Amino acid sequence: MEVSRLFEIPYYQLKHFPQEDALAAKVDGNWIKTSTKSFIDQGMMVSKALAAFGIKPDDKVAIIANNRPEWNIVDIGIQMCGAISVPIYPTIAPKDYEYIFNDASVKVCFVSTDDLLAKVNEIKPNVPSLQLIVSFEHIEGVEHFSAFKQRGENTPTEKIEARKAAIKSSDLATLIYTSGTTGNPKGVMLSHNNIVSNVIGSRERIPCNENAKAVSFLPLCHIYERMVLYLFMYTGVSVYYAESMDTIGDNIREVKPQVFTAVPRLLEKVFDRIMAKGSELTGIKRALFFWAVGLAEDWKPYGENGAWYEFKLSIANKLIFNKWREALGGNVEVIASGSAALQPRLASIFCAAKIPILEGYGLTETSPVASVNSFVNRGFMLGTTGRKLNNVDVKIAEDGEILIKGPNVMMGYYNQEELTREVLSSDGWFKTGDIGELVDGQYLKITDRKKEIFKTSGGKYVAPQPMENNFKASRFIDQIMVIGENQKHPAALVVPDLAFCTDWCKIKGYACSNYTDLATNEKVKDRIWEEIESLNEEYGKFEQVKKIELCDAPWAIDTGELTPSLKLKRKFIMSKYAHLVEKIYS
Repeated sequence: MEVSRLFEIPYYQLKHFPQEDALAAKVDGNWIKTSTKSFIDQGMMVSKALAAFGIKPDDKVAIIANNRPEWNIVDIGIQMCGAISVPIYPTIAPKDYEYIFNDASVKVCFVSTDDLLAKVNEIKPNVPSLQLIVSFEHIEGVEHFSAFKQRGENTPTEKIEARKAAIKSSDLATLIYTSGTTGNPKGVMLSHNNIVSNVIGSRERIPCNENAKAVSFLPLCHIYERMVLYLFMYTGVSVYYAESMDTIGDNIREVKPQVFTAVPRLLEKVFDRIMAKGSELTGIKRALFFWAVGLAEDWKPYGENGAWYEFKLSIANKLIFNKWREALGGNVEVIASGSAALQPRLASIFCAAKIPILEGYGLTETSPVASVNSFVNRGFMLGTTGRKLNNVDVKIAEDGEILIKGPNVMMGYYNQEELTREVLSSDGWFKTGDIGELVDGQYLKITDRKKEIFKTSGGKYVAPQPMENNFKASRFIDQIMVIGENQKHPAALVVPDLAFCTDWCKIKGYACSNYTDLATNEKVKDRIWEEIESLNEEYGKFEQVKKIELCDAPWAIDTGELTPSLKLKRKFIMSKYAHLVEKIYS
């Protein structure tokens, strides 16, 4: 069977490689597995229940939940009855819930926990379209998922089959509201074909098959993780959901996955923990550890460093890096990285350690993948996001903006025709807002966000993102934002790395145990400035950061500095730390 609509993907798995553990989640300490057959059967029950409740084709149904099998079951249930799914980030504010619910006219909402239910109940009086809330967990006074599924017991299967038959691949499948760094979220309209084409286009880049397992922990409401999970279903990979962000390491060691997705922020944290443990070693063990890491920093693909380097690397892998692989379950064949730029140094080290990281690029509006690295046909180049997918076109505009065209490009923004016209040309090219180049005419390299490039008062343009990515290579720096719009020189706001900096202070005899201590300690500031000065040498004089100030708290989603996809909210940070900006430029 050929797949052209999203709900056909589980059926494709059932026909070609049915799994007993198509989806799995840990409940009360045990992995509870959902077979491919049960996945489809429960999806049909959800579809019947929605129809029985009165949900018609094109009605909107929201899902606000952590990653769990019920998410996927509800997702295909919504699709099969012709309704439109509206996945929503659990972490956004109630005011954003209210905007999305009203903009999409959401009629039914599925939630997972009581804290998310509380958010929905808070805005419910202001959302006239909302008729029903269903909970995945047992919460008093709310209809439970098991009871909801029973609503469709008397709905004939033929009714849903008729609805399925009427759905075209070009029909709207989902509305995904992008967080954005300013203003209200935008509802990205993605059709069945948009996402299916991306699944098929990405298939050859990510090595996985019916014998593999994956661990999932990135938010399913983001198109990146969602598309990859459709890809896992399409290729027969069993998906195990991590219990929480705190248990990822334990869950990975239990499941021993061959593949999983990650974002650079998480990989940076993993590497920092590895380096912290290496710093605790003494004598020959410590020397070997840092020799291996230093060797890995120089890694290049396809044996380009020569036989002697590869021989030394084989020793490093036996003595040091094998422990890294064991910490990830021992079976990892690939980690797919997306959502933000990955430090090339980090990619080199992990690849050298036989933990291949394949960095890709895309946006919600492109379903999402436009390009991704691959070791097939020499498709891997450090510092780039690889070649474009074979069914996608990419070109660079005269001003450097990346333009994308293909079956993966969105239908448009929901209820925003003017905004759609601004980013989608009449001949189908999507303006990404990202600046980039095609290295050797084929490997896409992202250099900055078009709107984030700023001009100093001296008229010089500065691209902050690649600088920030480079500065974060310092173990003293956790987060950083380069500033300088209309100012005489660039500067930076820095969040120190709490664990590493407090350890450093302890060795030096300084009393620092929290972010406030670090931010007010001149010795810490001076040491971080040394790091900045060293890395500044890579840039022209007009680009170099001339001053820094340290922030007294980490930047996070719930405190407003980061979007749900972990991008910097630059205007918010500038406003929140206006006193530090004034101190820099006064």
